[in-house]
Amino acid sequence: MTMTDTSHSIAAPSTSGLAGLSPAYFGMVMATGIVSIAAHLLGHPLLARALFALNLVAYTVLCLLNLLRALRHRQRFMGDLFDHLRGPGFFTSVAATSIVGSQFLLLTDDSRVAGALWAVAVVLWVALTYTIFAGLTIKQNKPSLDKGINGAWLLAVVATQSIAALSALLAARLGQPVRLELNFLALSMWLWGGMLYIWMMSLIFYRYTFFTLEPGDLSPPYWINMGAMAISTLAGSLLILNAPDAPFLLSVLPFLKGFTVFYWATGTWWIPMLLVLALWRHVYRRFPLRYDPLYWGAVFPLGMYAASTERMIEAMGIGFLDAVPRVFFPIAVAAWFAAFLGLASGLLGRTRHAPVP
Repeated sequence: MTMTDTSHSIAAPSTSGLAGLSPAYFGMVMATGIVSIAAHLLGHPLLARALFALNLVAYTVLCLLNLLRALRHRQRFMGDLFDHLRGPGFFTSVAATSIVGSQFLLLTDDSRVAGALWAVAVVLWVALTYTIFAGLTIKQNKPSLDKGINGAWLLAVVATQSIAALSALLAARLGQPVRLELNFLALSMWLWGGMLYIWMMSLIFYRYTFFTLEPGDLSPPYWINMGAMAISTLAGSLLILNAPDAPFLLSVLPFLKGFTVFYWATGTWWIPMLLVLALWRHVYRRFPLRYDPLYWGAVFPLGMYAASTERMIEAMGIGFLDAVPRVFFPIAVAAWFAAFLGLASGLLGRTRHAPVP
């Protein structure tokens, strides 16, 4: 496999139709959902609700398409599940479900639908986590590290932290006997997500620095390096806000605050690094910049960084950072529109060139 082929092994070529549907396509729902939530937090209700409506359509369509793919193309579906590059893309379904649940809670205050989506996300997380990682562990034919890992692996962290965030949001709205349990689950998932990031980021950084890096290797999922830390910041901030209602959270409050800032600082460190690598890829090495479904994986971190910083400001009273989410939010919106226009252009082009029956 060449370095240019790496990107196509994660996101299926457009000509492969339903059989080659990328498991990571739920990244569009993740990106749209978090930009909607950021718009809500920053006082743009019309944009927030418009994106929410669009996201419900996208989420429903993708659920149906993935179900059809699992039924009609079971061999391809299972092959992707145990593929080192495409398998982690399935975790976008967990994060997308949690984010849509968070939208229901924040934009409509509907805890019943949010609770149902939380249950679906938890079931998906358990099934995918132990199926994918057990499968990748016991399979006989494995790629080398430089051919088998990329930023998409951190989608497992994003999925874990998305459940932590939705659990914390639900805990803030529900009474006993579930409030304490949800806060404890949120704390546990937050800690597990942090440990998972350390494991995976160590391998990814090792791959960065000790193996040859070609422009095709730097596919957009590498932006999840930052996005995973941003959603960890969001979940930590929600736990801090919930601390008065959970004694065990109060007992670890300094730890929560310290690690939330740690996550935010780590995510912030990645932004200049990723921009430098993007310039090297597209300007210095002249790698073509064209629409790829993987670019939704770059939109999501930008929106999440804006939303998580806004929540951290609220949770910790650090108003001197107030300009940060207001700078990154329009960048995230612009990136979302660019990705959406790329998607629309691709769909229109495919329709024009479709054979007439």
